[in-house]
Amino acid sequence: MNLGFLRPLYDQPGPWTSVYLDASRAGENADHEVGLRWRALREDLAGQGADPATLDALDQAVRDQPAQPGRYGLALFARAGQVALVEPLPAPPPSDEAHHGPLPHVMPLLAQRGEEVPHVRVLADRTGGDLDAVTADGAPRQRTVEGGETFPLRKVQAGGWSHRRYQQAAEVSWDRNAGDVAAASVDLAESIGAEVIVVGGDVRAAQLFVERLPVRWRERTVRTDAGSRHAGADNTALDDVTVRAIAEVADRHTRDIIDHYQAQAGDGSAPTGLAEVVAALQRGQVDTVLLVNDTSSTDTLWIGPDDPTLVAADEQTLRDLGVSDPQRVRADAALLRAIAGTDAGLVLVGPDDAPLEHGIGAVLRYADANTP
Repeated sequence: MNLGFLRPLYDQPGPWTSVYLDASRAGENADHEVGLRWRALREDLAGQGADPATLDALDQAVRDQPAQPGRYGLALFARAGQVALVEPLPAPPPSDEAHHGPLPHVMPLLAQRGEEVPHVRVLADRTGGDLDAVTADGAPRQRTVEGGETFPLRKVQAGGWSHRRYQQAAEVSWDRNAGDVAAASVDLAESIGAEVIVVGGDVRAAQLFVERLPVRWRERTVRTDAGSRHAGADNTALDDVTVRAIAEVADRHTRDIIDHYQAQAGDGSAPTGLAEVVAALQRGQVDTVLLVNDTSSTDTLWIGPDDPTLVAADEQTLRDLGVSDPQRVRADAALLRAIAGTDAGLVLVGPDDAPLEHGIGAVLRYADANTP
């Protein structure tokens, strides 16, 4: 999981106010119920020391957020009277939460968001295609491609000498338009480092699209008959195929990281346990942290300002490094700041997925004589 999208939060000093809210508006009194839930969180935050200006900004953000169909949640992060980030959640949080402290509390967001696999979804017909992409940071990109061929696009049922010529001309038009959509899709996929392309829509157009892709992309493409470009079409089935394709890539990433960790653990170079992983993060050695999201954990760590590698299991370590006023914070918050700040990755695993001491381990970028 790439945590680059969190860096703007960590670049700003705390204190931070973090909110997780069930924002579903399914019933007749939904707006009133959301308001009651938010007011309860606001009172909790005021008791934790959140300033009125920040609470007012969050209040405005909750009220201004457009309603969505179905059940969903919101994650909001604010400081100094400004809301820095609002993230819709695909489902309501397990419970409404409010936190005020030196660092933003982002672990529940990551647990629900999961790994963002950069991908391109193509909805094709014989005239062109609609492209929807998501980058590794979760940023959406969209593009519509209208093929250069506009006539003939339909096979006519005419008789006589011209019948076969019209049939062949239509096939040529479809093929050229599919080539235009394929070329645009490859450009978009390469620009975001996509790992999978999903194409649906018109059966023949999708088939021609795949045939016009370079081999390296054809091997990373999932084709389905689901979806349509027609106005008002229900593309839920295409969405489901896309979600499954992304999940398969994410699962493969997790298995690869676990295998890599176990290989390093076999030769004794993989840190495991909170103290060893923190020491490796201090040195900028970590490529990927494997972490069990234990919501009941009460572990804490000490941090210094600004530098994300200023993290330690005890206060004195940071004082010895010249930090005059170390702050004690939630362990997961300190770890996530260090991971994002050192360009490391994060993989959330189950408690039985890998042999991790205290639910944490790491794959290293390098090891040397001074590696703990």
